[in-house]
Amino acid sequence: MSEYQPSDIRVSDSEREDALGKLGEHMSAGRLDIDEFGERSAKVTAAKTRGELLELFGDLPEPRPAFGRPAPAPATTPVPGPSLGQRVMPVVLGIAAVLLLFGMTFAARFPFILFLPFVFFAISGSRWRGYDQRRREAHRRAMREYRDAMHEHRDALRDHHRELRRDWRDKRY
Repeated sequence: MSEYQPSDIRVSDSEREDALGKLGEHMSAGRLDIDEFGERSAKVTAAKTRGELLELFGDLPEPRPAFGRPAPAPATTPVPGPSLGQRVMPVVLGIAAVLLLFGMTFAARFPFILFLPFVFFAISGSRWRGYDQRRREAHRRAMREYRDAMHEHRDALRDHHRELRRDWRDKRY
């Protein structure tokens, strides 16, 4: 694996956890005392870039955090729009309704022509409301999944920190 470690790239939570694990290995090998481990682990959790993490391991031998190439941004897939049939059908139905009403108006000699534009727009506009509703539901579902994933991540990180504090307290007393 080729090492790719520009110091200005931001680190992820998994890379911070890896660095904490490597610090724990150095502490268990006797290279770090408990106070120095506590200081460095606090700096690891506050680190924003790879350079900040690597500075903490400058005076330590292997193991050190290893970073791979940054993953490319995921390709976004656009939400598919309505098909040609779905776009044309409301217009065709609206025109057919208008022609039918126009014919009935002249057949019954009733001045219904003033209400035809309202009927046409009511029929052709109903399609867009349904499409927007489906798109909103898909967006809400995606946001719900993202929120749930963020909550799981927060809980896992909190449990990890509790475990570190418990280990530190057990070794201290």
